[in-house]
This record gives sequence, C-alpha cells and structure tokens, in this order.
Amino acid sequence: MAEPHIQIQELNTWYRTSQALKDITADIPAKQITAIIGPSGCGKTTLLRTLNRLLEETEGTRVEGRVLLDGVDIYGRGVHVTDIRTRVGMLAPKPFPLPMSIYDNVAYGRRIQGLQRLDKGNGRNLDRHVERFLRMAGLWDEVKDRLHAPATGLSTGQQQRLCLARALAVEPEVLLCDEATSALDPISAQQIEEQLRSIKNETTIVIVTHALRQARRLADHVIFLWLGELVETGPASQLFVNPQDERTRAYVAGAIG
Repeated sequence: MAEPHIQIQELNTWYRTSQALKDITADIPAKQITAIIGPSGCGKTTLLRTLNRLLEETEGTRVEGRVLLDGVDIYGRGVHVTDIRTRVGMLAPKPFPLPMSIYDNVAYGRRIQGLQRLDKGNGRNLDRHVERFLRMAGLWDEVKDRLHAPATGLSTGQQQRLCLARALAVEPEVLLCDEATSALDPISAQQIEEQLRSIKNETTIVIVTHALRQARRLADHVIFLWLGELVETGPASQLFVNPQDERTRAYVAGAIG
C-alpha cells in the first residue's frame, strides 16, 4: 500500500450510550481514493466525520482512540479544530451554496483564511484562483460568463460542483465526500466522479458511498464496515475480486446489505 496519509488507531465512538464504532484500526493511503463501504447503519458516515473532528459537533458524542494526520493526532492536546478543517475539506451529500455569487462562493474560504493576502504577495490574484478551482471542478465553461450571478441559480449538479470548487479553493490535503452524488442525477454524478479522479494525484480523497458500483469505479483502497466493526480493508483490486472474509464476499456479491 502507498504511504498512509491518515492512520486510524483503536478508534471508538459513542452517541450517548450507544457505541457506533468499535476498535477501528486502518490506514488511508496518500493521493488515492479510499471508499468506506458497508450496509446502512454500519458507521460509514460516523467514521468519515471523525477524520475532520466534525463528529464532536453532535451533542452527546464521544471519541476515543487516535486519528493521525501525517503522524500528528488530530485529537491531541493543542491541535486546533480550525487547522484540521483547513487541511481536511468536506463535500456533503446535498449542495449548500452560500447566499452569494458564484465567484464569492469560491473565493470565500481564501478570504476568511487570509490566503488572499498571500496570493497578492506572490504576484497572483484571486481571479486566477477562482478560475483555477472552477476548472478543477469542471464548472468553469458553464459559468465563466455569469460569475457574479447568485449561486442559487445553478442547477443541483452545478451547485455540487461549485461546492467542490469551494472546498478545493483552500487547497486541503484531504477531501472527505459523504455520499456526495446521492442527490444528483446520473449525468451530474458522473461529472463529480470525473473531477474526483482528476484531482486524486494532488489530494487524498475519502468517500462514503452506498453504491457498490460507484466504489468499484472510483476506489483504489477500500474499508468495509459491518455493525460498527472493521471487517476488511485493502486495495480495491483485492477486496472486490478476492475478499478474505465471508461477510465481505456476501456484501460485494449483493447477497447481504
């Protein structure tokens, strides 16, 4: 396996008294697409939300164990959640464009994090960055003539690609995608998948998907969960073709889940 970007070690989570994840230990390789799969309710989204400390925003949750990002525990003392959220971006199931223009949606993160000042200091400008990230999200040609129009006027598929551009604009090391195409039509979903493939050489991507076909298309690496437990993890070429656990074999064959 490629060098791990994220190492999950003996991770346990609770929602009040109900344990959601049980002793999860797994590596997420750098600059690949890792798919977290498993039946509904198995802990996929819970695991994803531990990777940028988003889970702790839900009342009554508790996390034990370690999540190492480049060797540093993101739950460790002195680690600021805002720094983690800058390094680990998120694409939600449904698009939530900010109530502002297309341009300002993409520029928003760079402005609030002070990256705009750095851009100017390096002789670059914000316009070039907005164009760059809209191109990375596959949206530039569709919106270049209406950058200052409200983002809410875009179609749902376009809005999700705009949210992808907004997430990429702060140049995260890791991008988390929680069922990022579940609200989209097939053509829009395909466009998002194409953009994820195009950026994986620069960004570590972790996706949660209920669609095995999507996982087969996109994943380089797979984590399979069952009832909050890690059943099997490894390269997609191995796990989908020759799974070692009978539960994995049954799940990828469509017999359970």
